[in-house]
Amino acid sequence: MCRARREPGLALPAKTPPATPAVSAERPRRTRGLSDDERQAIVDMMHLPEFADQPPHEVYAALLGRGVHLASIRTMYRVLAEAGESKDRRNQRTPHTHAMPTVTATAPNQVWTWDITKLATTSKGVFLMAYVIIDLFSRFVVGWMVATKECKHLASLLFAETIARHGIEPGLQVHSDRGAAMKSDTLAQLLDSLGASRSFSRPRVSNDNPQAEAQFKTMKYQPDYPGCFTGPAMARTWLGDYFAWHNSEHHHCGLALFTPAEVFHGRVVEVAAIRQAALDKAYAANPLRFPNGSPRVSLPPSVVVINPLVTEVVELSAAAADAATDANAAGGVARQPLVPIAHSSQAAATAVAT
Repeated sequence: MCRARREPGLALPAKTPPATPAVSAERPRRTRGLSDDERQAIVDMMHLPEFADQPPHEVYAALLGRGVHLASIRTMYRVLAEAGESKDRRNQRTPHTHAMPTVTATAPNQVWTWDITKLATTSKGVFLMAYVIIDLFSRFVVGWMVATKECKHLASLLFAETIARHGIEPGLQVHSDRGAAMKSDTLAQLLDSLGASRSFSRPRVSNDNPQAEAQFKTMKYQPDYPGCFTGPAMARTWLGDYFAWHNSEHHHCGLALFTPAEVFHGRVVEVAAIRQAALDKAYAANPLRFPNGSPRVSLPPSVVVINPLVTEVVELSAAAADAATDANAAGGVARQPLVPIAHSSQAAATAVAT
């Protein structure tokens, strides 16, 4: 088919205007539909005292048993919805939105985090309760207790004794989940009198208190963990040995393989110097085994954060990278970056116990 050639100067024919949309006629009311009087009769029936608190299917069955049929169950629901009377009328607690907690520690005894875990016993259905308080910065277990129940008064006694033993000054932050003992007024009054503040995890979010959760897993996954205890005396003996090992001998992956005691008591520089000397000796003996050059000892994070914000993660990562560059240029020991750059506002904690 040949197209007509357009001559210069000739105007194209005007486009045909769109047709006027047809106006649809009003749909006639269905003859089977309920009239306004019938709808009002349904509402009035549902308002009767005997039916006011009953759902439509109960009203439908009751009326049908009396030989009365007003409408189907679904129609009753629809009529009530149109009248705005189909909502839940029970008294319910207004849901609360809990903000994501952000907890930061740059030195020991700034933030303590604690939790309570159950210990199974040889008696079926009977459990012991292990109260454990750890220092967030160093993962050092500063206080613990075994009891037969979870109790706010026992928790308060544990904190009073632990704070006094370590000589904690006002300003301590205590982080925990929202258990009954943690949220109790008894503990709140004690901590307030000692100048300590509290922060809490969000409900059912275990990642808001990861160090405490990870410490319990480390404990219960030990090769010699008995599984069941005969009583409080056995539990206290085993936990005493375990926490002594955990604090002084456990080389923590979240602490660059330093022990919690070395970080808590400020012996990192001393131990790092010994490790660096060993690496220097190994490098001098076999430099070809180190293709990246002279190895540097990794140090624990200088800042530990639970739920760091995105801006904080970027800033802290950049600061750690600058510190590592300066240390390498000076031939010193480089600190490890605090956390990788996160792409979520709910980034994980900077270090998790093994």
